[in-house]
Order: sequence, then structure tokens, then C-alpha cells
Amino acid sequence: QNVSGFTACCAGGCAGMCVDLTLFPLDTIKTRLQSQQGFYKAGGFRGIYAGVPSAAVGSFPNAAAFFVTYDCTKSLLGAGGVLAAPHLAPVTHMLAASLGEIVACLIRVPTEVVKQRAQASPSSGTYRILLATLREEGIRGLYRGYRSTVLREIPFSLVQFPLWEYLKTLWSWRQGHTLYSWQAAVCGAFAGAVAAFVTTPLDVAKTRIMLAKAGSTTASGNIPLVLYDVWRSRGLTGLFAGSIPRVTFISVGGFIFLGAYEKVRHTLL
Repeated sequence: QNVSGFTACCAGGCAGMCVDLTLFPLDTIKTRLQSQQGFYKAGGFRGIYAGVPSAAVGSFPNAAAFFVTYDCTKSLLGAGGVLAAPHLAPVTHMLAASLGEIVACLIRVPTEVVKQRAQASPSSGTYRILLATLREEGIRGLYRGYRSTVLREIPFSLVQFPLWEYLKTLWSWRQGHTLYSWQAAVCGAFAGAVAAFVTTPLDVAKTRIMLAKAGSTTASGNIPLVLYDVWRSRGLTGLFAGSIPRVTFISVGGFIFLGAYEKVRHTLL
């Protein structure tokens, strides 16, 4: 069941693009719910595809980078040595997923910064926001929120991937043969939903940091401080702002993504 780098790259990239573009409106709604100025001031339901060019450009390389890293790490760690034992499989998956995220975020963060800013001020347009960000803060501005993105993604992966692998193992053991693509995807959707909900506060912090005015305290990227600020002004609902579109995006997205990934992989193999 070992996947060549090229296959992983294509399958992951195609699957990622499918999801990001189909479910984009949900993502816009989530960003606006989480933004400082609130949903309606950030554009409400207007210009729901604002920032889509940025997502389109970043989507394929981001997903591909994740899967190539994930698959390579999994093969390297699982091949021999300490982590080859079956009961250590979850550890391998966690390490592989975390590494995958760190690499993928190098691509994801700049596209995410531009995308979220476009979503929160739909009249500006993606290209103008990119130029403005570079003019004001240089390349560093495009990587604002890198830490918070990685810190959102790693706990997310630590919950989602082991849970996904565990559910797949359980289900295939119950029915006595390996899972079909759609069954693997159902497990993925469920695992994703759980992980998405649990990590929503970190997602709120990331959104706030990316949208903050240059030079403000939020922009400095102190996560505990940002979370405390949200908690003070909006309470628990503030910390879980956008959790419904986020859970929907990730579970439906997980279903399409993992289903498409398996499908494309079998087609290419």
C-alpha cells in the first residue's frame, strides 16, 4: 500500500482543490464570524467568493506538500527501527501528520493571510490586498500567523489522523475485509468533525492575528493573549465563533478530500 511521491502529490493536490473551491463560501462565513468587527461589518453574506483566487493558487501545492511529507514520513518511520511496531502506528501517524502540517504551512500561510483579508474586506480584491500587505510589512507580513496556524494544525492532526486510522481499523475488522473508499471517507469526516470542533478557539486566534492591523498587539501573535481578549469581550461563544461552518467545512471537506484522495490514488496506481 505504499504510494509513490508523484501519486501522493497528484492525489492530495486534486483532492485539496476539490474541497477548497466547493466549500469556499462556508470558509468566508467562518472568517467573518470570527473577525474583530463582526459578521455584518465584515461583509455578511455579500461577496461570498472574496479571496477565492488566493485559495485556488495555494490549494494544490498546499495539499500536495502535506501528503508527500505525510506519506514519506510514514514510510520512513514505519519501515524499520523503533516505530515499526504495530502498536506504535498512532505515534507514526501523529509525527507524520505534524511534519506534514509544518511543511504545508509554508505554502498555506501566505495564501491564507491574503484570503482572510479579502474575505473580511470584500471590496478590496485579492491582488490589491497582496500588494498592500507586501508594501506595509514585506514578506514577513505574509507569514504573520505562521506560529498560530501550525499550533492550530498540529493539535488538529493529532486528533484527526489517529482517530481516522483507528476508526478505519475498527470498521474493517468488524466487516472482515478492507474498507471501500466511501467508508474510509466517512471515518475521515467523523474524525475531522471532532478535531475541528475541539480546535476552534485556536482557529479564532489565528483569524484574529491574520486580520489585525499591522503594529497592533494582536498582530504580534501572542496566542494566549488573543484568546484571553476574545474570552473577555465575547465569552465562550466568541472562542467557538464560526465552529458550525468550520465543522461542516471540515467534515464534508474531509469526506470529499479523503474519498477523492483514495479514488485518485487507485486510478493512478
